[in-house]
Amino acid sequence: MFKVIASVAGIGYVKGGGTVAAALCCLALYLGRPYGPTTNLLPASLLTAALLGAGTWAADRVEPDWGKDSYRVVIDEVAGMWVSLLFVPITMPRLLVGLVLFRFFDITKPLYIRNMEKLPGGAGVMLDDVLAGIYANVLMQTGIYFNLL
Repeated sequence: MFKVIASVAGIGYVKGGGTVAAALCCLALYLGRPYGPTTNLLPASLLTAALLGAGTWAADRVEPDWGKDSYRVVIDEVAGMWVSLLFVPITMPRLLVGLVLFRFFDITKPLYIRNMEKLPGGAGVMLDDVLAGIYANVLMQTGIYFNLL
């Protein structure tokens, strides 16, 4: 069960699994946009907490078998992408900008993101992507505030 969660039902086994997982998260958010899954405070907060908790737990459990922050663990990319779009009204342009921003921060790891990887276990796996998502979200919110997005 842990491997299914950590790999997001096997997506982690696909080449470029992190990008695929983030893009599928965008697709799910786009399909769910009439219900505003990331803009409704209570559901968004509960879903974020559940995603972070399950991801940390699963990443921690697979680490002895797969090693530290294995490429197969992509639940962290889903969580980071979710955080990137948290409280952002979903449109196709915003999804694309959010995906690009998140992947940029996730891949380049500037501004203390790399330091998060040093944390032990599942926390280290998840928190670098969460911080990348926070940076992307701040830029998204700024763009929305100034009517750029």
